[in-house]
Amino acid sequence: MNHRENKSIFVEIFGNNPVIKVLDFLITFQAFDYPMTEIAKNSKVSYSTLQTIWGGLVKNNIVIKTRRVGKSDLYKLNTKNPAVQQLIKLDWNLVKGSQKEEIIV
Repeated sequence: MNHRENKSIFVEIFGNNPVIKVLDFLITFQAFDYPMTEIAKNSKVSYSTLQTIWGGLVKNNIVIKTRRVGKSDLYKLNTKNPAVQQLIKLDWNLVKGSQKEEIIV
């Protein structure tokens, strides 16, 4: 099995660490908001690890709380943050660049 198939180009380039995996998930699904449990599950990061890194993401305004459903707070990527906008552009450029490479090869 090709390991590249399981990783996005973003994770492949920047490393398979929890922050990158969470950012990759949130960038890919930036239009939606999620509870932390779903973010952990979908980014393949343990919930306890997510709790450890979450404060930094909130403090740096990378993620924002959007609403509360029942007992769960929902969060999404803060697309108004200029740093996040640059990450989204970088992700898009990486995807475009990798598609060109696949066509040539």
